[in-house]
Amino acid sequence: MNIQAIRVIYKYEMLRAWETILQSFISPVISTALYFVVFGAAIGSRIQTVDGVPYGVFIVPGLMMLALLTQSIANASFGIFFPKFTGTIYEVMSAPISFIEILLGYVGAAATKSFIIGLIILATAGFFVPLEIAHPLWMLSFLILTCISFSLFGFIIGLWADNFEKLQVIPMLVITPLVFLGGSFYTIDMLSPVWQTVTLFNPVVYLISGFRWSFFEVSDVSVELSMFMVLVFLAGCLITVWWMFKSGYRLKQ
Repeated sequence: MNIQAIRVIYKYEMLRAWETILQSFISPVISTALYFVVFGAAIGSRIQTVDGVPYGVFIVPGLMMLALLTQSIANASFGIFFPKFTGTIYEVMSAPISFIEILLGYVGAAATKSFIIGLIILATAGFFVPLEIAHPLWMLSFLILTCISFSLFGFIIGLWADNFEKLQVIPMLVITPLVFLGGSFYTIDMLSPVWQTVTLFNPVVYLISGFRWSFFEVSDVSVELSMFMVLVFLAGCLITVWWMFKSGYRLKQ
């Protein structure tokens, strides 16, 4: 294992984040604060509690997941797409390092940035609502696994995309709608039986449900099923990245 190569890629990606701190860290926090103002104040005044949890508190895990998913994908996809776009990725690939070391460097940095954003948003939420975490270890487990899984997914998007438009298609037209329809701001028990069944085909439901359970012990599906779905998604992303590097998909000129 070439630790030095991993450290160089990781440090470069983290340095790029600190150089664009307004876009990388401050912007997601401001957006989340606006969600608190709009949903917590406007809608929260009409919906007092959900499953015994005050609505302003109830939406915290969903807002965190919204930020984590979008930022993990954005950080990882741009991180690998830009060197591919400029051609510097071929210098990295020609170096005596394996795809695992490349993956650890890029995905590790993207997941770290998303994890920091998640913690900042969690701290920000404390200024708006009284927040308690029933199961801190479960919360951290879901937080870390989500950051890693969707950073891997973003890495896949970055390898797949051959222009900046494709880089934005899946996050904007697929991920964001799935998060909004995955119970970020409501429980699926509020839906009709037909739509409850349809919603269970949305993989984001399991992420948000498990994450919310770690806060309030309230969930739409069991926490074990939520964790299982996260691990399945993580394994699927790892297999896909392995295949892309092995076959040279979108990496060979």
